[in-house]
Amino acid sequence: MVAKSAETSDRFSLKDELFNADKVAYLAGLLAAGVPGFNRTSFERAAMAKLSELELKARIHWIAEVLVEHLPREFPAAAAAIEASLPPPLDPNLADDDFGDFILAPLGHYVAEHGHDHPDRALACLRQLTMRFSMEDSIRAFLENNPGQTLDVLEAWATDSNYHVRRLVSEGTRPRLPWSGRLSLPADQVMELLDTLHGDSTRYVTRSVANHLNDIAKDDPAAVLAALGRWRTATAQDPKELEWITRHALRTLVKAGHRETLEFLGYRPDPPVEVTLRLETETVTIGESLVFSVEMTASEDTGLIVDYVVGFLKANGSRSPKTYKLKTFQMKAGETATLKKTHRLRGDATTYTLHPGVHDLAVQINGEQGRALAFTLV
Repeated sequence: MVAKSAETSDRFSLKDELFNADKVAYLAGLLAAGVPGFNRTSFERAAMAKLSELELKARIHWIAEVLVEHLPREFPAAAAAIEASLPPPLDPNLADDDFGDFILAPLGHYVAEHGHDHPDRALACLRQLTMRFSMEDSIRAFLENNPGQTLDVLEAWATDSNYHVRRLVSEGTRPRLPWSGRLSLPADQVMELLDTLHGDSTRYVTRSVANHLNDIAKDDPAAVLAALGRWRTATAQDPKELEWITRHALRTLVKAGHRETLEFLGYRPDPPVEVTLRLETETVTIGESLVFSVEMTASEDTGLIVDYVVGFLKANGSRSPKTYKLKTFQMKAGETATLKKTHRLRGDATTYTLHPGVHDLAVQINGEQGRALAFTLV
């Protein structure tokens, strides 16, 4: 598969949806209401001068750069001005998916760029900001430049009354945070924060914890399994929620067939099943669907994690395998189960390009991949 940017799609532009004249005017209105003497017209004119030329993250940085000429010169005064301009906090009674408005991201970037000589004041400002828009990208600058002090603050925030602040503790310290650079933090110190956060009552927080563990698992699976083992014993989290965290945290390792992970989850790496994979057709037209079935017969009681792997043909002739979930279930000895799947091979996807030619399909059960069958995409 060949990646294409969603931002360059003719059908939808994420950067234009999140950063445009209306959004800039909204931010200018907030600042004009909170900052005495703020020149709204000048700010809007300057921010829009080259916004259309820039990609998404560059727009955040550009608006933050424009702010330099429109906020007080001294950072403590600028931080106070930012805080005085903020809209009300996001609803504290919600439990998930309340990310906030992206147009507030330039305020966080401004704090990250100009607050290093005043870390206490900067972190306090980020705490206020993250209750309106998630500041996980902005806080990483302080984790790199003032790690000890910032980690001490995050330790206190891990039990903050506002769940957006608690989520920032996990999301901001993720080693592989999307759209951000890698962090070089001591793993044991970060894991101490997750030990606290895993028992959180809010799914928005526990999803971040699970994603954080999934990041770690790509480099240190043993540390993730050890943490989940501790949490099973600690009983700080509801068992069903901890089960959800565990599945979500281990998803990459399960797809990779990591033996220790499968055993941790209670699945045999060599399940006692006979498997037959059948393709409905060996030729599929781009835009239509690959239809297949998997028949399984168990000789013993067993638990199964069934995935399927499509080997996509790349432009250079090599294969790019991608694993998809099919079903997780239990089988009794002597039982036969048949799973059928219709997988659409979209020709208009924004994240990949399909190439005509021979592809293949294989079934993966408890991490063990069976013999692949070929199909031709035309």
